[in-house]
Amino acid sequence: MIKRALEQKLKEAVKKYPVITLTGPRQSGKTTLLKYVFPEYEYVSLEDPDSRKYAADDTRGFLSQYKNGVIIDEAQRVPDLFSYIQGIVDTEKKNGMFILSGSQNFLLLQSISQSLAGRASIFYLMPFTKRELEGEKSLELNAADIESSSNKDKFEIYRSIHTGFYPRIHDKGLEPQEWLSDYFQLYVQRDVRSIINVGDINLFTDFVKLCAGRTGQLLNLSSLAADCGISNMTAQRWLSVLETSFITNRLNPYHKNFSKRIIKSPKLYFYDSGLLCYLLGIKKPEDIRLSPYRGSIFESYCISEFIKSAYNRKELPSLYFWRDSTGHEVDMLIEDGQKLIPVEIKSGETFSSSFIDGLNYFINLSNGDVNDAYLIYGGKQKMKYKGISVVPSSII
Repeated sequence: MIKRALEQKLKEAVKKYPVITLTGPRQSGKTTLLKYVFPEYEYVSLEDPDSRKYAADDTRGFLSQYKNGVIIDEAQRVPDLFSYIQGIVDTEKKNGMFILSGSQNFLLLQSISQSLAGRASIFYLMPFTKRELEGEKSLELNAADIESSSNKDKFEIYRSIHTGFYPRIHDKGLEPQEWLSDYFQLYVQRDVRSIINVGDINLFTDFVKLCAGRTGQLLNLSSLAADCGISNMTAQRWLSVLETSFITNRLNPYHKNFSKRIIKSPKLYFYDSGLLCYLLGIKKPEDIRLSPYRGSIFESYCISEFIKSAYNRKELPSLYFWRDSTGHEVDMLIEDGQKLIPVEIKSGETFSSSFIDGLNYFINLSNGDVNDAYLIYGGKQKMKYKGISVVPSSII
Protein backbone atom coordinates (compact mmCIF):
# COMPACT_ATOMS: atom_id res chain seq x y z
CA MET A 1 0.00 0.00 0.00
CA ILE A 2 1.30 3.46 -0.93
CA LYS A 3 1.60 5.55 2.24
CA ARG A 4 -0.92 8.37 2.54
CA ALA A 5 0.06 11.72 3.99
CA LEU A 6 -3.05 11.86 6.22
CA GLU A 7 -2.19 8.68 8.11
CA GLN A 8 -0.44 10.26 11.10
CA LYS A 9 -2.95 13.07 11.49
CA LEU A 10 -5.80 10.56 11.60
CA LYS A 11 -4.02 8.63 14.36
CA GLU A 12 -3.58 11.83 16.35
CA ALA A 13 -7.17 13.00 15.87
CA VAL A 14 -8.76 9.77 17.10
CA LYS A 15 -7.19 10.45 20.51
CA LYS A 16 -8.73 13.92 20.71
CA TYR A 17 -12.23 13.71 19.19
CA PRO A 18 -15.16 11.32 19.68
CA VAL A 19 -15.97 11.41 15.95
CA ILE A 20 -13.60 11.45 12.95
CA THR A 21 -15.02 12.26 9.54
CA LEU A 22 -13.25 11.46 6.29
CA THR A 23 -14.73 12.70 3.04
CA GLY A 24 -13.48 12.87 -0.52
CA PRO A 25 -14.29 11.65 -4.02
CA ARG A 26 -15.29 8.09 -4.74
CA GLN A 27 -12.33 5.77 -5.25
CA SER A 28 -9.89 8.12 -3.49
CA GLY A 29 -8.90 5.34 -1.07
CA LYS A 30 -10.92 6.31 2.02
CA THR A 31 -11.98 2.79 3.01
CA THR A 32 -8.54 1.33 2.33
CA LEU A 33 -6.87 4.02 4.44
CA LEU A 34 -9.27 3.74 7.37
CA LYS A 35 -9.06 -0.06 7.52
CA TYR A 36 -5.28 0.15 7.39
CA VAL A 37 -4.90 2.84 10.05
CA PHE A 38 -7.59 1.42 12.38
CA PRO A 39 -7.52 -2.40 11.95
CA GLU A 40 -9.05 -2.89 15.41
CA TYR A 41 -12.24 -1.03 14.45
CA GLU A 42 -15.29 -2.84 13.13
CA TYR A 43 -16.40 -1.83 9.66
CA VAL A 44 -19.84 -1.40 8.12
CA SER A 45 -20.86 0.17 4.82
CA LEU A 46 -24.25 1.78 4.36
CA GLU A 47 -23.95 1.10 0.64
CA ASP A 48 -25.05 -2.40 1.64
CA PRO A 49 -28.88 -2.41 1.45
CA ASP A 50 -29.37 -4.62 4.50
CA SER A 51 -27.05 -2.53 6.69
CA ARG A 52 -28.65 0.68 5.43
CA LYS A 53 -32.16 -0.59 6.16
CA TYR A 54 -31.16 -1.71 9.67
CA ALA A 55 -29.49 1.65 10.36
CA ALA A 56 -32.54 3.56 9.10
CA ASP A 57 -35.26 1.41 10.73
CA ASP A 58 -33.59 0.82 14.12
CA THR A 59 -30.80 3.34 14.44
CA ARG A 60 -30.33 2.87 18.17
CA GLY A 61 -30.13 -0.90 17.82
CA PHE A 62 -27.76 -0.60 14.86
CA LEU A 63 -25.32 1.59 16.78
CA SER A 64 -25.54 -0.50 19.97
CA GLN A 65 -23.67 -3.33 18.17
CA TYR A 66 -20.45 -1.36 18.15
CA LYS A 67 -18.92 -0.91 21.59
CA ASN A 68 -15.22 -0.56 20.77
CA GLY A 69 -15.10 1.73 17.78
CA VAL A 70 -16.62 1.48 14.33
CA ILE A 71 -15.96 2.77 10.83
CA ILE A 72 -19.27 3.64 9.13
CA ASP A 73 -18.80 4.05 5.39
CA GLU A 74 -21.13 6.23 3.27
CA ALA A 75 -22.68 7.48 6.51
CA GLN A 76 -24.61 10.22 4.71
CA ARG A 77 -26.95 7.54 3.31
CA VAL A 78 -28.80 7.53 6.67
CA PRO A 79 -29.02 11.18 7.80
CA ASP A 80 -30.77 10.38 11.13
CA LEU A 81 -27.67 8.46 12.19
CA PHE A 82 -25.87 11.66 13.13
CA SER A 83 -28.37 12.77 15.76
CA TYR A 84 -28.17 9.39 17.49
CA ILE A 85 -24.36 9.51 17.39
CA GLN A 86 -24.51 12.94 19.02
CA GLY A 87 -26.49 11.53 21.92
CA ILE A 88 -24.08 8.62 22.36
CA VAL A 89 -20.88 10.68 22.34
CA ASP A 90 -22.38 13.28 24.69
CA THR A 91 -23.27 10.50 27.13
CA GLU A 92 -20.14 8.36 26.84
CA LYS A 93 -17.64 11.26 26.57
CA LYS A 94 -14.97 9.03 24.96
CA ASN A 95 -12.71 9.82 22.06
CA GLY A 96 -12.40 7.72 18.92
CA MET A 97 -15.84 6.16 19.14
CA PHE A 98 -16.99 6.69 15.56
CA ILE A 99 -15.18 7.11 12.25
CA LEU A 100 -17.53 8.25 9.50
CA SER A 101 -16.69 8.41 5.82
CA GLY A 102 -18.59 9.48 2.75
CA SER A 103 -18.25 10.56 -0.85
CA GLN A 104 -20.89 13.27 -1.08
CA ASN A 105 -19.30 16.24 0.60
CA PHE A 106 -22.35 18.47 0.90
CA LEU A 107 -24.67 15.81 2.37
CA LEU A 108 -22.07 14.54 4.83
CA LEU A 109 -20.91 17.95 6.08
CA GLN A 110 -24.48 19.25 6.26
CA SER A 111 -25.34 16.39 8.63
CA ILE A 112 -22.22 17.03 10.71
CA SER A 113 -22.85 20.76 11.02
CA GLN A 114 -26.39 20.08 12.20
CA SER A 115 -25.63 17.36 14.76
CA LEU A 116 -21.91 16.94 15.43
CA ALA A 117 -20.43 20.43 15.38
CA GLY A 118 -17.57 20.62 17.89
CA ARG A 119 -17.53 16.84 18.30
CA ALA A 120 -16.04 15.82 14.94
CA SER A 121 -12.67 16.37 13.31
CA ILE A 122 -13.06 16.65 9.53
CA PHE A 123 -10.52 15.32 7.03
CA TYR A 124 -10.47 15.33 3.24
CA LEU A 125 -8.83 12.49 1.33
CA MET A 126 -8.23 13.31 -2.30
CA PRO A 127 -6.59 11.13 -4.95
CA PHE A 128 -2.82 10.78 -4.58
CA THR A 129 -0.56 13.77 -4.86
CA LYS A 130 2.45 13.27 -7.06
CA ARG A 131 4.64 13.50 -3.97
CA GLU A 132 2.73 10.69 -2.26
CA LEU A 133 3.38 8.47 -5.27
CA GLU A 134 7.06 9.37 -5.09
CA GLY A 135 7.26 8.81 -1.32
CA GLU A 136 8.07 12.48 -0.66
CA LYS A 137 6.78 14.84 2.04
CA SER A 138 3.78 17.06 1.31
CA LEU A 139 4.24 20.10 -0.88
CA GLU A 140 4.71 23.51 0.70
CA LEU A 141 5.71 26.45 -1.39
CA ASN A 142 8.45 28.08 0.64
CA ALA A 143 12.16 28.63 0.22
CA ALA A 144 13.18 25.63 2.34
CA ASP A 145 10.87 23.29 0.45
CA ILE A 146 12.02 24.55 -2.93
CA GLU A 147 15.70 24.27 -2.07
CA SER A 148 15.33 20.73 -0.76
CA SER A 149 13.17 19.51 -3.65
CA SER A 150 14.59 17.36 -6.38
CA ASN A 151 13.92 18.48 -9.92
CA LYS A 152 14.09 14.91 -11.17
CA ASP A 153 10.71 13.46 -12.08
CA LYS A 154 10.27 9.84 -11.11
CA PHE A 155 7.28 10.02 -13.45
CA GLU A 156 7.53 11.92 -16.71
CA ILE A 157 5.28 14.93 -16.22
CA TYR A 158 2.83 14.44 -19.07
CA ARG A 159 2.50 10.74 -18.34
CA SER A 160 1.65 11.65 -14.74
CA ILE A 161 -0.87 14.24 -15.85
CA HIS A 162 -2.50 11.87 -18.34
CA THR A 163 -2.66 8.94 -15.93
CA GLY A 164 -4.15 10.99 -13.13
CA PHE A 165 -3.95 10.14 -9.47
CA TYR A 166 -6.81 7.85 -8.49
CA PRO A 167 -5.32 5.09 -6.31
CA ARG A 168 -6.77 2.07 -8.09
CA ILE A 169 -5.05 2.96 -11.36
CA HIS A 170 -1.68 2.93 -9.60
CA ASP A 171 -2.31 0.04 -7.21
CA LYS A 172 -3.51 -2.30 -9.98
CA GLY A 173 -1.51 -0.93 -12.91
CA LEU A 174 -4.70 -0.31 -14.90
CA GLU A 175 -4.98 1.40 -18.25
CA PRO A 176 -5.99 4.89 -17.09
CA GLN A 177 -8.35 6.01 -19.83
CA GLU A 178 -10.38 2.78 -19.65
CA TRP A 179 -10.66 3.01 -15.88
CA LEU A 180 -11.53 6.73 -15.99
CA SER A 181 -14.26 6.05 -18.55
CA ASP A 182 -15.80 3.46 -16.22
CA TYR A 183 -15.32 5.78 -13.24
CA PHE A 184 -17.17 8.61 -14.91
CA GLN A 185 -20.05 6.43 -16.02
CA LEU A 186 -20.42 4.35 -12.86
CA TYR A 187 -19.69 6.86 -10.12
CA VAL A 188 -20.12 10.40 -11.35
CA GLN A 189 -23.36 9.76 -13.17
CA ARG A 190 -24.62 7.67 -10.27
CA ASP A 191 -23.97 10.51 -7.83
CA VAL A 192 -25.86 12.84 -10.11
CA ARG A 193 -28.90 10.61 -10.03
CA SER A 194 -28.72 10.26 -6.24
CA ILE A 195 -28.50 14.01 -5.60
CA ILE A 196 -30.69 15.54 -8.31
CA ASN A 197 -33.11 14.22 -10.89
CA VAL A 198 -31.42 14.48 -14.28
CA GLY A 199 -33.80 13.52 -17.07
CA ASP A 200 -31.15 13.28 -19.81
CA ILE A 201 -27.86 11.83 -18.56
CA ASN A 202 -26.31 12.31 -22.00
CA LEU A 203 -27.01 16.04 -21.77
CA PHE A 204 -25.30 16.08 -18.38
CA THR A 205 -22.28 14.32 -19.92
CA ASP A 206 -22.13 17.02 -22.58
CA PHE A 207 -22.25 19.60 -19.79
CA VAL A 208 -19.29 18.04 -17.98
CA LYS A 209 -17.26 17.97 -21.20
CA LEU A 210 -18.09 21.63 -21.81
CA CYS A 211 -16.80 22.35 -18.30
CA ALA A 212 -13.59 20.49 -19.16
CA GLY A 213 -13.15 22.70 -22.22
CA ARG A 214 -13.42 25.75 -19.98
CA THR A 215 -10.77 24.65 -17.48
CA GLY A 216 -8.67 27.59 -16.34
CA GLN A 217 -11.15 30.11 -17.72
CA LEU A 218 -13.38 32.57 -15.92
CA LEU A 219 -16.66 30.86 -15.09
CA ASN A 220 -19.50 32.21 -17.22
CA LEU A 221 -22.60 30.25 -16.30
CA SER A 222 -24.79 31.96 -18.90
CA SER A 223 -22.43 30.98 -21.70
CA LEU A 224 -22.04 27.46 -20.34
CA ALA A 225 -25.80 27.00 -20.05
CA ALA A 226 -26.43 28.40 -23.55
CA ASP A 227 -23.83 26.13 -25.15
CA CYS A 228 -25.39 23.11 -23.45
CA GLY A 229 -28.98 24.12 -24.14
CA ILE A 230 -30.06 24.30 -20.49
CA SER A 231 -31.18 27.04 -18.12
CA ASN A 232 -28.82 29.03 -15.91
CA MET A 233 -30.42 27.47 -12.84
CA THR A 234 -29.85 23.96 -14.19
CA ALA A 235 -26.23 24.78 -15.01
CA GLN A 236 -25.73 26.06 -11.45
CA ARG A 237 -27.27 22.89 -9.98
CA TRP A 238 -25.21 20.59 -12.17
CA LEU A 239 -22.01 22.44 -11.41
CA SER A 240 -22.78 22.18 -7.69
CA VAL A 241 -23.09 18.40 -8.11
CA LEU A 242 -19.65 18.27 -9.75
CA GLU A 243 -18.20 20.23 -6.83
CA THR A 244 -20.03 18.09 -4.25
CA SER A 245 -18.59 14.98 -5.90
CA PHE A 246 -15.06 16.45 -5.91
CA ILE A 247 -14.82 16.52 -9.69
CA THR A 248 -14.45 20.28 -10.18
CA ASN A 249 -13.50 23.20 -7.99
CA ARG A 250 -13.70 26.95 -8.29
CA LEU A 251 -10.69 29.16 -7.66
CA ASN A 252 -11.94 32.47 -6.34
CA PRO A 253 -10.43 35.85 -7.23
CA TYR A 254 -8.45 37.75 -4.64
CA HIS A 255 -10.69 40.62 -3.66
CA LYS A 256 -8.27 43.25 -2.44
CA ASN A 257 -8.38 46.09 -4.95
CA PHE A 258 -4.92 47.46 -5.67
CA SER A 259 -6.33 50.72 -7.10
CA LYS A 260 -7.51 48.79 -10.16
CA ARG A 261 -10.82 47.24 -11.14
CA ILE A 262 -10.48 43.51 -10.52
CA ILE A 263 -12.32 40.56 -12.03
CA LYS A 264 -14.77 39.00 -9.56
CA SER A 265 -15.76 35.80 -11.39
CA PRO A 266 -14.15 32.52 -10.21
CA LYS A 267 -12.14 30.19 -12.42
CA LEU A 268 -13.08 26.57 -13.04
CA TYR A 269 -10.65 23.68 -12.54
CA PHE A 270 -10.73 19.88 -12.25
CA TYR A 271 -9.24 18.03 -9.30
CA ASP A 272 -7.83 15.14 -11.34
CA SER A 273 -5.80 15.78 -14.48
CA GLY A 274 -6.36 12.25 -15.80
CA LEU A 275 -10.14 12.65 -15.68
CA LEU A 276 -9.75 16.05 -17.34
CA CYS A 277 -7.74 14.47 -20.16
CA TYR A 278 -10.38 11.76 -20.58
CA LEU A 279 -13.16 14.34 -20.84
CA LEU A 280 -11.15 16.34 -23.39
CA GLY A 281 -10.62 13.22 -25.50
CA ILE A 282 -6.83 13.16 -25.10
CA LYS A 283 -5.88 9.53 -25.69
CA LYS A 284 -2.10 9.52 -25.12
CA PRO A 285 0.30 11.45 -22.87
CA GLU A 286 2.26 12.81 -25.83
CA ASP A 287 -0.92 14.33 -27.25
CA ILE A 288 -1.05 16.81 -24.37
CA ARG A 289 1.94 18.69 -25.80
CA LEU A 290 0.09 19.26 -29.08
CA SER A 291 -3.30 19.98 -27.53
CA PRO A 292 -4.77 23.49 -27.56
CA TYR A 293 -5.69 22.72 -23.94
CA ARG A 294 -2.08 22.07 -22.91
CA GLY A 295 -1.70 25.23 -20.84
CA SER A 296 -5.06 24.80 -19.12
CA ILE A 297 -4.39 21.14 -18.29
CA PHE A 298 -0.94 21.97 -16.90
CA GLU A 299 -2.35 24.85 -14.83
CA SER A 300 -5.20 22.72 -13.48
CA TYR A 301 -2.74 19.96 -12.53
CA CYS A 302 -0.44 22.36 -10.63
CA ILE A 303 -3.27 24.07 -8.74
CA SER A 304 -4.82 20.73 -7.84
CA GLU A 305 -1.53 19.52 -6.35
CA PHE A 306 -1.49 22.55 -4.05
CA ILE A 307 -5.12 21.99 -3.03
CA LYS A 308 -4.60 18.28 -2.32
CA SER A 309 -1.41 19.02 -0.38
CA ALA A 310 -3.25 21.54 1.81
CA TYR A 311 -5.90 18.93 2.61
CA ASN A 312 -3.13 16.45 3.45
CA ARG A 313 -1.86 18.93 6.06
CA LYS A 314 -5.46 19.23 7.36
CA GLU A 315 -5.68 22.79 6.14
CA LEU A 316 -8.35 24.39 4.02
CA PRO A 317 -6.64 25.70 0.87
CA SER A 318 -6.05 29.47 0.93
CA LEU A 319 -5.60 29.83 -2.80
CA TYR A 320 -6.83 32.54 -5.14
CA PHE A 321 -6.05 34.08 -8.48
CA TRP A 322 -5.79 37.76 -9.40
CA ARG A 323 -6.83 39.50 -12.57
CA ASP A 324 -7.69 43.11 -13.34
CA SER A 325 -9.97 44.53 -15.98
CA THR A 326 -7.07 45.27 -18.33
CA GLY A 327 -6.00 41.62 -18.49
CA HIS A 328 -3.06 41.57 -16.07
CA GLU A 329 -3.16 38.29 -14.22
CA VAL A 330 -1.44 36.03 -11.69
CA ASP A 331 -2.51 32.37 -11.86
CA MET A 332 -2.35 31.62 -8.15
CA LEU A 333 -2.01 33.58 -4.91
CA ILE A 334 -1.21 31.65 -1.75
CA GLU A 335 -2.28 33.30 1.48
CA ASP A 336 0.32 32.39 4.09
CA GLY A 337 -0.51 34.26 7.28
CA GLN A 338 0.09 37.93 6.52
CA LYS A 339 2.13 37.06 3.45
CA LEU A 340 0.73 36.79 -0.06
CA ILE A 341 2.74 34.54 -2.38
CA PRO A 342 2.13 35.12 -6.12
CA VAL A 343 2.69 32.13 -8.40
CA GLU A 344 2.63 32.09 -12.19
CA ILE A 345 2.17 28.75 -14.00
CA LYS A 346 3.44 28.19 -17.54
CA SER A 347 3.56 24.90 -19.45
CA GLY A 348 6.39 26.12 -21.71
CA GLU A 349 9.57 24.07 -21.38
CA THR A 350 11.96 26.86 -22.28
CA PHE A 351 12.07 29.80 -19.90
CA SER A 352 11.14 33.21 -21.32
CA SER A 353 11.29 36.51 -19.44
CA SER A 354 7.72 37.16 -20.66
CA PHE A 355 6.58 34.35 -18.33
CA ILE A 356 7.02 36.69 -15.36
CA ASP A 357 5.39 39.82 -16.76
CA GLY A 358 2.23 39.25 -14.72
CA LEU A 359 4.24 38.64 -11.56
CA ASN A 360 6.25 41.84 -12.00
CA TYR A 361 3.10 43.87 -12.60
CA PHE A 362 1.41 42.44 -9.49
CA ILE A 363 4.50 42.92 -7.30
CA ASN A 364 4.80 46.56 -8.33
CA LEU A 365 1.08 47.17 -7.82
CA SER A 366 0.93 45.49 -4.40
CA ASN A 367 4.34 46.68 -3.15
CA GLY A 368 5.21 43.02 -2.67
CA ASP A 369 8.61 41.40 -2.25
CA VAL A 370 10.01 39.94 -5.46
CA ASN A 371 11.66 37.20 -3.38
CA ASP A 372 8.21 35.86 -2.45
CA ALA A 373 7.22 35.29 -6.07
CA TYR A 374 7.45 32.01 -8.01
CA LEU A 375 7.21 30.83 -11.57
CA ILE A 376 6.38 27.14 -12.04
CA TYR A 377 7.07 26.05 -15.61
CA GLY A 378 7.40 22.96 -17.77
CA GLY A 379 11.19 23.04 -18.02
CA LYS A 380 13.80 21.41 -15.82
CA GLN A 381 16.11 24.23 -14.69
CA LYS A 382 15.80 25.77 -11.23
CA MET A 383 17.06 29.36 -10.97
CA LYS A 384 16.54 32.90 -9.69
CA TYR A 385 15.65 35.49 -12.31
CA LYS A 386 15.62 39.10 -11.09
CA GLY A 387 14.71 37.87 -7.63
CA ILE A 388 11.87 35.61 -8.75
CA SER A 389 12.23 31.88 -8.05
CA VAL A 390 11.90 29.94 -11.30
CA VAL A 391 11.17 26.29 -10.53
CA PRO A 392 10.36 23.22 -12.65
CA SER A 393 7.01 21.49 -12.23
CA SER A 394 8.86 18.47 -10.91
CA ILE A 395 9.15 20.16 -7.49
CA ILE A 396 5.40 19.74 -7.12
